[in-house]
Amino acid sequence: MSVAELKAQNPSVTSAGSRHIVFRHIVFRHILVATDFSEASRRALCDALALAAGSDTRVSVIHVMRPDWRYASLENPPEIDLQRIDAEERLKAFVSDAALGAKVTTTYVRQAPVAEAVAAVIKEAGVDLLVIGTRGRGGLSKLALGSVAEELLRVAPCPVMTIGPGPNLEAITREPGFHQILFATDFGKGSVKALPLALALAKAHQAKLILLHMISPMPATTGSLSAYAPAVAAADELQEWESASRKRALQQLRDCLPANHGLEQEPEYVVGTDFVSEAILTAVDRFKVDLIVMGANRTASPRAAAHTPLGAVHDVVQHATCPVLTVAG
Repeated sequence: MSVAELKAQNPSVTSAGSRHIVFRHIVFRHILVATDFSEASRRALCDALALAAGSDTRVSVIHVMRPDWRYASLENPPEIDLQRIDAEERLKAFVSDAALGAKVTTTYVRQAPVAEAVAAVIKEAGVDLLVIGTRGRGGLSKLALGSVAEELLRVAPCPVMTIGPGPNLEAITREPGFHQILFATDFGKGSVKALPLALALAKAHQAKLILLHMISPMPATTGSLSAYAPAVAAADELQEWESASRKRALQQLRDCLPANHGLEQEPEYVVGTDFVSEAILTAVDRFKVDLIVMGANRTASPRAAAHTPLGAVHDVVQHATCPVLTVAG
């Protein structure tokens, strides 16, 4: 079949010369980048445009002006109009500088609580990926959007990709795109929603998919005989429990993917007993991962989130050398 015939059947097929054919599967159709005009959000926009390159994916940019309590009692304060005009001009210059010729579909300037405004645009515009940048190793409190970033991870009605300050040096030496994708799962609701996305991205980029699960520590059971037995017996029981748990978790990981998963490379399965965030970061280095995909359960407040899987997301985003794609459950 010729390239022309392939293109006729699939508009996402492109050619480079006569020897290479690249199949571009559209995973995201509308990407929204939230910016505060920082270097971190400039990186986020550049990466979003790279992710959309070669497809019909739209990229939009939003800047949110924080409400000013000094004008809360006034219906139409002139200062607000001046602030909006200034924000629109800065946003236009920001996009022009960062995009470098790439097309940004729409720009939004809103004045409202940041998470509320961003979530509203996501729903109104049919956005299926939010991209935000991180400033450094201060965790989510140092994200480009400040203290609202953790709230965005919880309330955004679409997956959120965070772009860290230090790109994976290993990935820089290779062609653009994702080559090693790590899917970290606790088998919870967030993970269930994140898996199809990880699989779709692995197919679209012909990447290797690594599935990782960490086993919880052995529960303390006072009824266990080993509680009153010598240390050797207790150690044997722990080893037996870990072995059985690893086998179950490994089978559960394998069962995540359908037999006809359609991946170009055979997936790899990793099961361990380490802390989740440490295991993920170790796997990033070991497998030269250039994208982490993980789920997180929604909670009512940031304080509660510290004691849920979102706490692991916090640690991973803080230290990861590659983008982190989070899907809330």
